[in-house]
Amino acid sequence: MIILSVLFLAIGLALLLGGGWLVALDGSFYYVAAGVAFIAVALLLRKRNKIANLIYAMLLVGTLIWSIMESGLSWWPLATRMGLFLVLAIPLLLFAFFKRPAGGRLLFPVWLATALVTISPLFMTSPTTIEGQMTRSVSIPDADIGDVAQGDWDAYGRSNLGQRFSPLAQITPDNADQLQVAWQYQTGDKKGPKDVGETTYEATPLKLGNALYICTPHNWIVALDADSGEEQWVYDAKVPAESQRQHQTCRGVSYLPPSDNAKLPPVQKLTVPAQSLTSMQCDAQLFLPTSDARLLAVDPTTGARCANFADNGELDLMHNMPFTQSGYYYSTSPPLVAGDVVIVAGSVNDNYAVNSPSGVIRAYDVKTGELKWNWDSGYPDDTAPIGPDETYATSSPNSWSVASADEELGLVYFPMGNRTPDQLGMYRSPAEEKYATSVVALSLETGQVAWVQQFVHHDLWDMDTPAQPALLDLDTPTGRQPALVVPTKQGDVYVLNRKTGEPIFPITEEPAPQGTIPGDYAAETQPTSALSFKPAKLTEADMWGGTPLDQLMCRIQFKQLRYEGRYTPPSEQGTIVYPGNFGVFNWGSIAVDPKRQQMFGMPLYLAFTSTLVPKDGVDLGEANKGEQGLNSNEGADYAVELKPFLSPLGVPCQQPPWGYVAGVDLKTGKTAWKHKNGTIEDMTPFKLPIEMGMPGIGGPVITDGGVVFMAAAVDNYLRAYDLSTGKELWKGRLPAGGQATPMTYLNSKGEQMVVQVAGGHGSIGTTIGDYVVAYKLKK
Repeated sequence: MIILSVLFLAIGLALLLGGGWLVALDGSFYYVAAGVAFIAVALLLRKRNKIANLIYAMLLVGTLIWSIMESGLSWWPLATRMGLFLVLAIPLLLFAFFKRPAGGRLLFPVWLATALVTISPLFMTSPTTIEGQMTRSVSIPDADIGDVAQGDWDAYGRSNLGQRFSPLAQITPDNADQLQVAWQYQTGDKKGPKDVGETTYEATPLKLGNALYICTPHNWIVALDADSGEEQWVYDAKVPAESQRQHQTCRGVSYLPPSDNAKLPPVQKLTVPAQSLTSMQCDAQLFLPTSDARLLAVDPTTGARCANFADNGELDLMHNMPFTQSGYYYSTSPPLVAGDVVIVAGSVNDNYAVNSPSGVIRAYDVKTGELKWNWDSGYPDDTAPIGPDETYATSSPNSWSVASADEELGLVYFPMGNRTPDQLGMYRSPAEEKYATSVVALSLETGQVAWVQQFVHHDLWDMDTPAQPALLDLDTPTGRQPALVVPTKQGDVYVLNRKTGEPIFPITEEPAPQGTIPGDYAAETQPTSALSFKPAKLTEADMWGGTPLDQLMCRIQFKQLRYEGRYTPPSEQGTIVYPGNFGVFNWGSIAVDPKRQQMFGMPLYLAFTSTLVPKDGVDLGEANKGEQGLNSNEGADYAVELKPFLSPLGVPCQQPPWGYVAGVDLKTGKTAWKHKNGTIEDMTPFKLPIEMGMPGIGGPVITDGGVVFMAAAVDNYLRAYDLSTGKELWKGRLPAGGQATPMTYLNSKGEQMVVQVAGGHGSIGTTIGDYVVAYKLKK
């Protein structure tokens, strides 16, 4: 009993002191009251006084009432508020029954009733879900799905339309549960001890002819037999290690088909590395962007370098850059091959230096590598090829994600990022302000701007437009329109006329919080779309944690940090950024069904914190170790520290769910259903498949059979969903984290295959590996 008394006293003092701190910050009085109750129980236990049980019973009842008032009947908020206190009641019950029966009779019914109320939400529908159904009927049977052979996958989003839609329909909601592993392959490219933290497998394979083509984090191209998964050849770009890269990843390669619609020759099986082959004149070509800022062209059949392109198949993307720091510029996403050009954009390190490489977008002759045009948002009207002695704009907004194209309209669509530093806006020119955090439509022929739609004004939050736009024709009250659908980090999904840039669903301006550091400003209003998954404003009651004690610490942090809702400006005090830097949507984008005019997405909700750190000649210590942590902003007066908003136990400070899947009828813009997605199975040592609604990185694929495939979540599963209802139809265990977007194709036997790259994600702690896993229906 002495040990129990000491335990109650320690918890009581922690609650009392922390609760007093919270009250001083104008927070809840509950923790002070709970702390007093715990101390009273501790003192009474030392005297073996049965009143201890009475006080504890009153605490349980009071805590239950307070919990329901704050969070309603939601399981996880109730469980973390009540769980520890219910567990601590057990030794009191045992002592009371054996030593003071009257005390036991008093505490047991209170404990039982409280426990029953606490677990009751497990049997209810979560208030954050939406139950509904989208129609299975087809609206546009002849919808444009891109000029791709039915069983192939020619580009990152299957075609340059970026739909992530396949016309294959062998797998349906009725038979998806019959999927099984067909083959599995390991690339041999794994994260090494000298690699940066965000070394990730994010690749979506291409399927061309009889082969799959996959790129790995260290920029290998692997060609596999599409039937068996057997390795045919490997091209290693020999990228050196570089600690200043923020990312070590490759999302995919790009493809130039043979001329005159010739058939792609069968892939050859090599016994030597493809990079050792003599270069050759190429007809068809694969393009590989590398993390040391090169663009390589290789032959799809053999992997040999294409002698006709640039310098023996290699193009140096650092040409004409104003600054050339190693590791500061590279491409992580596949370039866009359209018309007679290959268009390359790139990623510029966030918050490392004010003077960084340009975010220029460049179009090169697809056969020779000759520069055809360059569009730099710092000099947006000058698209003629730059001269050898000229340089692009310093640190201009870049486009690090995947672009789309409508070759019929002659337009290409680039999701735009921000100018570094991301949280400091005083370095930006008017042109950079105009094109930052937007989608811009450029002429495929000249690179001239056709239109631009901005999604954040004077972005101070790193809300880069992260996702490839999806193109489809959409039925609206005014008739069928050529539409572009693009999701954003802040949760808005914009639906625009891709010819004119005009909104199909209304865009409005809403007031935004004001006040920032001297020399900067915050925009008075910010745009929002009528189709939006933006989260509700956080409150103290939304704070969470594994126990009441770390929940208390989250509440204290919440009160100490600056937060006035979405778009609260960065500050020296520290600001809560919600949605956080992972975004509601990220590079995995959404998938659209152009026939049914429906959308599938994976919105997620995680808060981050952003703190501006005055330098004043102070030694910052260790900095520039990735996007998260302390970044130096060399040349600026402030460094910036970015990190997830976590409790002392390392769990998110805002209560779950954190991740969902959602279905939208794009004809109306209405969300038909929204369900929690993902479990904690691979986030704890206990392998508990508890569905909490987990965050994820990756994207979905829709098939004409009405089935959606997606991994992405932090548990190691590939899942199949019913597009019409969002119901999970099947899940297949992966050997590593599936933070890549899957794809589907037909093998030579006419069987529909689904392929998932599973190698994990260095930033979110999923299982690291080097796997490619293919599934098909049981025979």
